Amino acid sequence: MSRLRFGTFLAPFHRAGENPTLALQRDLELVEHLDRLGVDEAWIGEHHSAGSEIIASPEIFIAAAAERTKRIRLGTGVTSASYHNPLWVADRMVLLDHLTRGRTMLGVGPGSLPTDSAMIGLNPTDTRELLDVNLDIIMRLLAGEVVTEQTKTHNLVEARLQLRPYTEPCFDIAVAAVASPTGPRMAGRHGVGLLSIGATLSQDGFDALAHHWDVVKERAEHYGQPEPDREKWRLVGLMHIAETKEQAYRDVEYGIESWFRYFQKTAAFPQMAVEGGDVKEMIDFINEAGIGAIGTPDDARAQVQRLADQSGGFGAMLLLGHEWANPEATKRSWELIAQNVMPHFQGTTWGGVSHAESTQAAKERAGLKRDEYAASQLTAVDHMTQKYADEVAAKG
Repeated sequence: MSRLRFGTFLAPFHRAGENPTLALQRDLELVEHLDRLGVDEAWIGEHHSAGSEIIASPEIFIAAAAERTKRIRLGTGVTSASYHNPLWVADRMVLLDHLTRGRTMLGVGPGSLPTDSAMIGLNPTDTRELLDVNLDIIMRLLAGEVVTEQTKTHNLVEARLQLRPYTEPCFDIAVAAVASPTGPRMAGRHGVGLLSIGATLSQDGFDALAHHWDVVKERAEHYGQPEPDREKWRLVGLMHIAETKEQAYRDVEYGIESWFRYFQKTAAFPQMAVEGGDVKEMIDFINEAGIGAIGTPDDARAQVQRLADQSGGFGAMLLLGHEWANPEATKRSWELIAQNVMPHFQGTTWGGVSHAESTQAAKERAGLKRDEYAASQLTAVDHMTQKYADEVAAKG
């Protein structure tokens, strides 16, 4: 891998029954914190039901976050493109691209919650078929085409964009994938990135990683697209880090159970099935099944490396926002990741040496020469002392 980017994927998950206004403010404050730490990306989800993932419009959230931040890139993670008129999806993203001066990214998916699509008369099969159709229209509009097409839900008549993207030729676009080849197929066909949301959220997702990229490459070749760039492949995983394992375990007692119960009892999303009865079993499930890391920076580094080995290399590690810990511990986890994990996977384009390896090597070189250089320092002090004594004597 070259410089591995790091980011967050905020569905977001909040405990039902809590103050939603304050929860949304916590999300904005977290993005601000990540911006200060030098984290590369934040992806924001779209959901409309079930009471936990409470951002209905990632575009509105991104507009607010963009005004609070300086450099972090902001993506829709994901826009449920099947729910919307594809013309307005493209148009809103172009507007955001201009407002953020090129910090906007578009992630698309079919929509993960059946309780969302049911309210507009669509079932999960409909949404997956519509995603393929709507993404094709979005890509054509962003390329400057005039589109006339009737879909299951919308009629476009000589539709076109009045603004070109701020980013030339276009902002980053990625398709979501969990375990099936649907997302990789579309990514390869359109020459866009892949958001492997299920990368470490299930054993099936982890096992499918290498296969996902094979599908992207095969479809790209079939449709005459350039060789896919692994820099555009983003994996979403689970982590909470503290100074010690014991502290990390205590931290996640705050909210890990509500997160597990959401997927076990509320969200009809079997691809994200999680096991565990009590908190200890939940922590063990995350760590022992290899789907995440609750522990120390060493554990986090090992998990990122494991994903790199399984996948063959990717461009960005996105950590799922889960609120397992309270806001202070969550921010501290990110500080430890920025300080002690990110440098091990960045800087490698400079002779294949990461930032962490570079400073460690400098320390080792200095240590090997310490005695020799210390002796020379003492010799220099003796020399200058004698020189001054000689000057004084000559004046006398």
